[in-house]
Amino acid sequence: MNHKVQKYEQSGNVRLPLRLLVWVGKLAVLGLTLYYLREAVLDASTHSAFSSQTLLKVWAQEKVAVIMALLLLPLNWGVEAFKWQYLSGKIEKLSFWSAYKAVLVGLSLGFITPNRVGDYAGRILTLHKKNRADAIGAILLGRLCQLYATLLVGSGALAFFFYSYYMPLATPVGFSVAVGLLMLNGWALALLFSFQWAVALLEKVPYLRRWVHYFAVVGQFSAAELMYVLMLSGLRYAVFMFQFILLLWAFGVNLSLDLYVWGVAGTFLLKSVVPSINALADIGMRELSAMFFFGLMGQDTLLVLGASLSLWAINIALPSVLGLVFVLPLKLSNTR
Repeated sequence: MNHKVQKYEQSGNVRLPLRLLVWVGKLAVLGLTLYYLREAVLDASTHSAFSSQTLLKVWAQEKVAVIMALLLLPLNWGVEAFKWQYLSGKIEKLSFWSAYKAVLVGLSLGFITPNRVGDYAGRILTLHKKNRADAIGAILLGRLCQLYATLLVGSGALAFFFYSYYMPLATPVGFSVAVGLLMLNGWALALLFSFQWAVALLEKVPYLRRWVHYFAVVGQFSAAELMYVLMLSGLRYAVFMFQFILLLWAFGVNLSLDLYVWGVAGTFLLKSVVPSINALADIGMRELSAMFFFGLMGQDTLLVLGASLSLWAINIALPSVLGLVFVLPLKLSNTR
């Protein structure tokens, strides 16, 4: 009996500091997220395009477009949640609501980490403990599919801007650019559909074999399943693009639909391929990209800046704050 009591006391002594450390970590995430959000908002508010007067004017004149962009927020991350529910199904069955919470938690943690790597931790921590390591591959696959959707449409945008403003297609350089973009998209698509082969190859290399279980799940997806994930990624991309177009129109950037599409696609591509240090760096890259592409089309860069900052506030800042609600209840040892 005394032995059991002693063992229980020792276990309690170990758990108490661990729980304290976990709560300190959660509070640190909360504090850093709010700090970066505050700094980003303060930085954005220094621009006349994102001042309170400008936002009130846009709201008064084009409130329908702004409301539509806001209403698309749950759909945007809802598609991502559905995609995560589908991807994680190879590891653990999740309800749609659980998947949605996981996406929001990942968004909050990604807000304060380089290149949004906290997204991995946010989704992993919502799974059973025994399944967490296996989820890394599923998260990576989802991000790669989303990146491919961005690359595919973004390549068309790069071709449009290159041939419209720099070099015609009927030149050696122009033709080389076209071939290069086609090869890049072909290589990326081939990479996505060769995961089964890549996992089998890793298993044959002794030094790399120990890492296989982290990515083995990606080899379980058939070509049809990968196509389905790509379609979901394309749908989310389309929702995100439509939000941006609505906000650009609300801020007074008036273009034909095809020019809207090419400008937004170019912005998303540059934003995706350039790594970011944190939320502050992330917000700057998107704005610079948007101002560059729409500036080429003769648009007022301040209006573009206001629309881009508003997109960030709606799609990143707001859901990141909402995700904090689900960060504090997280358990490191989830045995549901």
